[in-house]
Amino acid sequence: MKVVIQRVSEASVIINNSEVASIKKGLLILLGIVSEDSQDDINWLCNKILNLRIFPDTNNVMNTSLLDAEGNIIVVSQFTLHASTKKGNRPSYIKAAKPDVAIPLYEAFVKTLKTESGKPIQTGEFGADMKVHLVNDGPVTIIIDSKDKI
Repeated sequence: MKVVIQRVSEASVIINNSEVASIKKGLLILLGIVSEDSQDDINWLCNKILNLRIFPDTNNVMNTSLLDAEGNIIVVSQFTLHASTKKGNRPSYIKAAKPDVAIPLYEAFVKTLKTESGKPIQTGEFGADMKVHLVNDGPVTIIIDSKDKI
């Protein structure tokens, strides 16, 4: 499971010209899932994300977590995070989990984030053509792969 975490001052998701998610200060999380992912990957990633100290403290040093900063979250599924570009110029997405595997894991990720944060989690729509708008704050962008945790 791979995530791209972006600290934002605002973010929104638009589907079919309709806004389905919108936050001010918080995190926009792009989530890529492979077939080998499990609830263990979800638990590890959610704990890591919620406790990452990437928000400024009173001295403007990145020393505060999302929970401490009282930030919000949008999660967007993005199978292209597992693109392979080793051969040719057309990316291969063979590593990305198929929807029958990915959708339950995506839903479990959102549910775990909600439970662990005690906050509502806004989302895009799995498989939809989405327009994601964000103002990256910092900019702060962090990539985490649960397969690299050891």
